[in-house]
Amino acid sequence: MDGKAAPNGVATIEDRILRITGYYGYYPGYSSQKSASRSAATQCKPGGNCPSRQRGMTRQLSPLSVAEDSAAPILELQNPRSPSGICRHSRVGRQSRSEEGTQAHTESSSQEAEGQTRCQSCTSTFLKLIWRFLIILSVSSSWVGTTQFVKITYETFDCPFFMTWFSTNWNIMVFPIYYSGHLATAQEKQSPIKKFRECSRIFGEDGLTLKLFLKRTAPFSILWTLTNYLYLLALKKLTATDVSALFCCNKAFVFLLSWIVLKDRFMGARIVAAIMAITGIVMMAYADGFQGDSIIGVAYAVGSASTSALYKVLFKMFLGSANFGEAAHFVSTLGFFNLIFISVTPIILYFTKVEYWSPFSAVPWGYLCGVAGLWLAFNILVNVGVVLTYPILISIGTVLSVPGNAAVDLLKHKMLFSVVRLGATIIICIGFLLMLLPEEWDEITLRFINSLKEKKSEDHADDITDSSVHTRSRSRANGAVSIPLA
Repeated sequence: MDGKAAPNGVATIEDRILRITGYYGYYPGYSSQKSASRSAATQCKPGGNCPSRQRGMTRQLSPLSVAEDSAAPILELQNPRSPSGICRHSRVGRQSRSEEGTQAHTESSSQEAEGQTRCQSCTSTFLKLIWRFLIILSVSSSWVGTTQFVKITYETFDCPFFMTWFSTNWNIMVFPIYYSGHLATAQEKQSPIKKFRECSRIFGEDGLTLKLFLKRTAPFSILWTLTNYLYLLALKKLTATDVSALFCCNKAFVFLLSWIVLKDRFMGARIVAAIMAITGIVMMAYADGFQGDSIIGVAYAVGSASTSALYKVLFKMFLGSANFGEAAHFVSTLGFFNLIFISVTPIILYFTKVEYWSPFSAVPWGYLCGVAGLWLAFNILVNVGVVLTYPILISIGTVLSVPGNAAVDLLKHKMLFSVVRLGATIIICIGFLLMLLPEEWDEITLRFINSLKEKKSEDHADDITDSSVHTRSRSRANGAVSIPLA
């Protein structure tokens, strides 16, 4: 190791390594002097004293003793305040450990954040499902309650037009209820007059004028009154289940009128649904042999569904789409028109003894208020549900009133349903559900089927690949050789 001195003044390869690594006790000639000290130490016998040689070594070595020199690397590993060029491996190790700890902490925090996000999304989805279920249940129960309250009211008070007029007057409260909700939820609250003028734009840019009030409100008010009045007349002749099922045909009538008047898109599925609805109507009328109160009740129910469909189509034609505030304003306007202009009709019916009651205290105001309140709740839920959730949920809630009324008729009134009536009800409900299909349902179905086929083919290809790999590995393990056939 003690060779000739290199041109740069470094004697040995060991000196070069110590110089490059930045060893703490390094100086030129360190390795040669260290080897000399080691040789001198080996010449001394164990336990003997070599003072001359020790003094020579002391003069030749640096101020650091041999013990201090051997302990220096340990001290440097333990001393955090060492110079920057010393013990690089320890610093690199600490830095790598700190980076690994930071990375692990980042990964754990990201996993926690991802878990919280998933939990929040699951919670929001669950709350949305509950909200939609409550909307459907509320719409169905309010309509079932209205129908059953009417049947109960008929036991002591047989005045369907007065009930229609009295219930329609309650529509005046729709806009005040909407404005109360606006005050409770809106951040920027508006005055009643300003909100009323803003919602009056449904009648035009000029708002609600006397001319528009008479021109736009009168036809819709008449259709509204006819729809409800014919529905109540049908309940006098038929069961609540039959009337609610026949009223579901209005969806088919809306499609036919929209296709003819509004030139909506033709859909084969909805044509089939309309045919099913008509078939159900014929079967319902045939249940009692096309005679008696049955055929009259079916005619009333179909007339109610037809006027309801005409109301919806005309609303879409002349007024277009409306938000919740505009719809609430319009319904309240109908109630106000009913109170002013249609109030004369029940008076005429009273004095002509068509709808006469005596004494005045015999009027079941409790049942009448129950009918009007449930009808008001149904109208509010329909308008709120269309704005806050999907319109299809409102339609599902309406069709669910059919089994709801059937359950009440079966349990409370002990009513038995014939096979023809039951079949007609099922056909009408199926046709109603077909009407709920979206316009692009065929394209969506084809894309879904194609995606299933592609996924199945990919899974089959993966299975074939896995099985071939497994076969080759097994043949290799057994020492078998597969010879491809020509």
